[in-house]
Amino acid sequence: MASQYRMVLARSWNLVKHFEGAPKLSDFKLNELQLPKIQNGEVLLEAEYFSVDPYMRPYSKRYMKEGDIMIGSQVARVLESKNLSFPVGSYAVSNAGWTTHSISNGKNITPLLANWPDNIPKSLALGTIGMPGLTAYFGLREICCAKKGEIVLVNGAAGAVGSLVGQIGKIMGCKVVGSAGSDDKLKYLKEIGFDEVFNYKTVNLEEAMRKASPDGYDCFFDNVGGEFTDVAILQMRKYGRIAICGAIALYNDIVPRKGPYIHMPAIYQELRLEGFVVQRWLNRYSEGLEKLLQWVVEGKLKYHEHITHGFDNMPSAFIGMLKGENVGKAIITAK
Repeated sequence: MASQYRMVLARSWNLVKHFEGAPKLSDFKLNELQLPKIQNGEVLLEAEYFSVDPYMRPYSKRYMKEGDIMIGSQVARVLESKNLSFPVGSYAVSNAGWTTHSISNGKNITPLLANWPDNIPKSLALGTIGMPGLTAYFGLREICCAKKGEIVLVNGAAGAVGSLVGQIGKIMGCKVVGSAGSDDKLKYLKEIGFDEVFNYKTVNLEEAMRKASPDGYDCFFDNVGGEFTDVAILQMRKYGRIAICGAIALYNDIVPRKGPYIHMPAIYQELRLEGFVVQRWLNRYSEGLEKLLQWVVEGKLKYHEHITHGFDNMPSAFIGMLKGENVGKAIITAK
């Protein structure tokens, strides 16, 4: 199980200073560190795929110190092992962050599903069959409580989570309306089954929402926040449910903005608004992952990855993702 010790140099992107406004390349620094020999119960991991996600922007301020390795998940291969649960050559999802190599005691890594097909990219463990997929799966089912025949509105619909919310909504028998910021993204949304789409940058939001669904919306899966949410709340049907997943429109604000007050429409329409993070269903991850994998294999869930090649391009990929440059899941390859 264990192999002879080799000297491993880990390269990592560290946060130089907390972001002020939009992240900049100068906020990151590339460092190198020689890793020690692994101990009993540990594994040495080499990353093959990295993820950049919107949550990293607010979470970096909340959970990181300046100088820390930038947070994030990766799909990594086990190079050396003194842990029976992770044999050499196996793959795991790790929360080691933006680093090429890491040592784990097995507690912050999860093996890929045992039945992972050879023809399914392992990078999907960071997207469709990973955290974004679980976010869409549980958010739509447990927070929105979407039912067959209901109408679902999704913003950020061409992103990693939004594109899956729409497809899962269709699997559940809903009508799905999606908003995105370019014609290419709208074309993609129609290809994966969205019923109605609109470009939030080029329309009057209220008019576009009413045109897409004159009768309003039962469910609103909110990835964006800001003005879009202010308008969408006014389009909700009686007893509508709103899942507040993200607020990417607000992440770079230096001064908190003041929007319309939501109390009156929430009261009159008897709405339910609930924020969530996917870790709430940690004890049900296997259920969600197995279902997501099944849908991918059956062709019911289509995926698109926005791939950036090379670990050196992590910061620029992160900045581009926050600007909405990606269609589908943003993935960075190690090489």
